[in-house]
Amino acid sequence: MKYTDKKQFDKANMFGTGVPNEMYAKYFIGDSFLNLAINPEGSPAFVANVTFEPGCRNNWHIHHAATGGGQLLICTAGEGWYQKEGEDAVSLQEGSVVYIPTEVKHWHGAKADSWFSHISVEIPGTETSNEWLEPVDDAYYRTLKG
Repeated sequence: MKYTDKKQFDKANMFGTGVPNEMYAKYFIGDSFLNLAINPEGSPAFVANVTFEPGCRNNWHIHHAATGGGQLLICTAGEGWYQKEGEDAVSLQEGSVVYIPTEVKHWHGAKADSWFSHISVEIPGTETSNEWLEPVDDAYYRTLKG
C-alpha cells in the first residue's frame, strides 16, 4: 500500500522509523532512517528497519564477502523498488522478500510517491564489506512506474 501521509505510514511501520541515517547519508538520495532491531554487538547479524521518505533510494552498491555474506530485505510498510544491474526494477510491497547475494550490483529504496520501510538483514560472513558506487540516475528513476 502506498503511503504519502507520514502519520498513516507511521501507523503501518510496525518496527518504527528510528533516527536519521546520518552514517550512510552520503550514499542516499533523500532522507532515510535507521532503527536497530537488535544490538549488533551481541549478534552475528546486523538487523535493522530502514525507512525511506518518498523518492529516497540508496546508491548502487555491492556486498562483498570471502565466505557467506549478502543481504536479505523484508518489506514491512509502504512501497519501494529493488533493482539488480542488467535487470528491470522490481516493485516491492509489504510482504515482499528479496535475497541479494554477494557480488551483485544493486540499489533499493522508496517509490517516488510512497514512504517505504524494510528490515535489512546483513547475512554473516567473513571479510564482509560494502562497496558504494554511483547514485541512481534521477532521469531513469523518474521513469519507474508502479
